[in-house]
This record gives sequence, C-alpha cells and structure tokens, in this order.
Amino acid sequence: MLSTEKYTGRDIKTILAERGLDGDGELWQKRLEKISTGDVEKALSEPAGTYGVEKLLALVSPAAENYLEEMAQLSHQLTIQRFGRTIRLYAPLYLSNYCTNSCRYCGFNRENKFERTRLTIQQAVREGDIIAFEGFRDILLVSSEDKKFVTIDYLAELARNLRDKFSFISIEVYPIRSAEYAKLFEAGIEGVTLYQETYNRQAYAYYHPSGPKSSYENRLDAPDRIAAAGMREIGLGVLLGLTDWRVETLALAEHAHYLIKRYWQSHVSFSFPRLRPAYEVAGSQFEHLLSDKNLVQMITALRLCFADAGLVLSTRERAQLRDHLVNLGITKLSAGSKTNPGGYSGHSGAIEQFEVDDNRSPAQVATMIKEAGLEPVWKDWDITFVKD
Repeated sequence: MLSTEKYTGRDIKTILAERGLDGDGELWQKRLEKISTGDVEKALSEPAGTYGVEKLLALVSPAAENYLEEMAQLSHQLTIQRFGRTIRLYAPLYLSNYCTNSCRYCGFNRENKFERTRLTIQQAVREGDIIAFEGFRDILLVSSEDKKFVTIDYLAELARNLRDKFSFISIEVYPIRSAEYAKLFEAGIEGVTLYQETYNRQAYAYYHPSGPKSSYENRLDAPDRIAAAGMREIGLGVLLGLTDWRVETLALAEHAHYLIKRYWQSHVSFSFPRLRPAYEVAGSQFEHLLSDKNLVQMITALRLCFADAGLVLSTRERAQLRDHLVNLGITKLSAGSKTNPGGYSGHSGAIEQFEVDDNRSPAQVATMIKEAGLEPVWKDWDITFVKD
C-alpha cells in the first residue's frame, strides 16, 4: 500500500541518524525488550499492510515470537489479496568474480587467492541462452566490483543482447551514478538490487575494511539514484547475520518507507539473504546468525507493514524451508542458481560467491510451487504490457 504521507524533504541519512538506526541500536534493543503481548496484539489489530515504526517494532520483538502462526496467516491472506497465487521465478547470471573489495563475508574478497573468472559478453549471452532454455524470462545480472571489465558499456551491450530473450532484466552490481543507471535503463535493464549489507555504521566499517564498497554513504544514497533514473524495481536487503536482525529490519523498513514516499513510481522489494559459507569464510565466525523462526518473523512482519512490496527468497535457503516459506508472503524465488561465473555451462571450477543450499532444478522448484497451491510465473507480464 503506497503511503499517503507527504514526503518531508529529509534524506535517508538524516532519517536514520535521527532515529538512531545507523548505530548499534542499543536504545531500540531496550525498547524491543519492553514490548508486551498487548503491544503485539495491538499491532496485529491494525490494518494489514500499513506501515508504522511502532507497529513493526512490536512485530519483530521477542514477544511476537508467540504470535508467529497468526502473523503467518495474516501474511498469507494479504499476499493472496495483493498478488494472487503467483510466484515469480528468476535466475541470477554471475559475470565476474574479480573484485576490488575486501568484504569479510564474501568468497570474492580480493585478498583470497584463487583463479578468477570473467565472462565476455558472448560467454554471458551463452549462459543467458541456457537460462532461457530452462524457461526463465526474468534474469538478474550479478557481478562483483570489477569496474575495469564489467563496465557500464559492458552491461548495456549485454542487456541489448538479452532483452529479446527475457521480459525482465535486473542487475545486482556496484553502485553507480544516476546518469549511468539511466543509460542501463535505456538499454533494457529495469530493476536494481542493492543490499546495504548493514545499516550499522560501525559494523559496516568493520566488514568492509577496504575498496570502493567501504563508503557507507555512497551505498546508502544509491537507491535514490536508482529511482531518479526511472528504474521500475528497487530491491533492498541486509545481509542477515552481520548484526542484530531486529534493529536491521527497522532500518530497512525506514529506508523502504522513505523511497515509497519519495519515488512512488518505483516498486520496492525486500530480499532476505542469510550469511552462507563461502570460500575462506566460515559461518561460525558470525555472532548474529538468525534462526529459521526469526526469518519467518522478519518476512511476515515486513509483509504486514508493506502490502505491495515484493518479497524475494534465494537458493541460499534449504529446500524444505523454502517449501514452507512460499505460502507466507514470498512473491519471487530463484531456482537452479549458480553463483559462479560460467556455472550454467559447466565451468564448476570457478569460485562461488557463496554456497547454494537449494540445489533443485527449476522444474523441480516449479513443481513444488504448484503442489503448494500456487502458480509459478516465468514471465513478468506487467512489463510485457508496458513494452507493447
């Protein structure tokens, strides 16, 4: 549900700072501990799909863990009302694992020693052909920060080569200028996913010690540049496990609410990437990993505050859990994903960004969706109408 609240002119940096959501969130953690069952019940009595920070605070609180069944039912009903019984399917296409960043959680970390791989445009198109042959018409182009090779011209030319095969092309790459996003939009790219990773400035500095990605504010401001360029979809998310998930969810929601108020023409979606083992990265080194129960709580809480937001779940999660989550508010799933460049054509030797947990084929995932009483959608009909 789009907010009718007037945009105040404050930027997201100011909003987060005023609310104390760009630090360690200690005050919010104390407030979360004080939430009562009555506060949760009051939040659940409010109209489903409307946002308020106090409402979300109650729904992500420890007290709300006893209300997950009710939250799940309401989330399911609201999602069916807004999106019908459809689940969009997409596939990521990784272009390069060269990187100029040293993120402590990523297998592509520039400090890691392994043979790196880049795809030429011709190689990437062949990977796209394989993805299209599986039935996908929604593709996400993914790259590490490899600006010398994966340039704006590279992405634009690749999009022009792929747009007759796919009804929706989106990207997940390094932040760029608004004019560059506009150039990619003109070439056929209509969505951008960009995770802030963490809204906690101190934690951000620790996990991104060097490289262009170490700039917290450049990344935070990027969704404004994405929307200003006319992109249809803006994908937000935090890397779950870096800091306290409850405080991160509050910051993430404030960011989404701000974008919805200011850029009503762009559709905002949430992703839920939990930390996964990766090359030279062990999951045991992270202190804030969240449980399956809390992942369900986060997904349903955001749905009950954002009726029209897309909720995206990747193959980071195991098959059994994804089978359960498709009926709780998820609107978009990846399937058959390869997180290494050239992975679809059998170049399994290239290092992955992270380990995939759901290794089922796209056809098997589609069958699961049907068995759940839902309809797998391979094509973005919306954009087809726009293009026609």
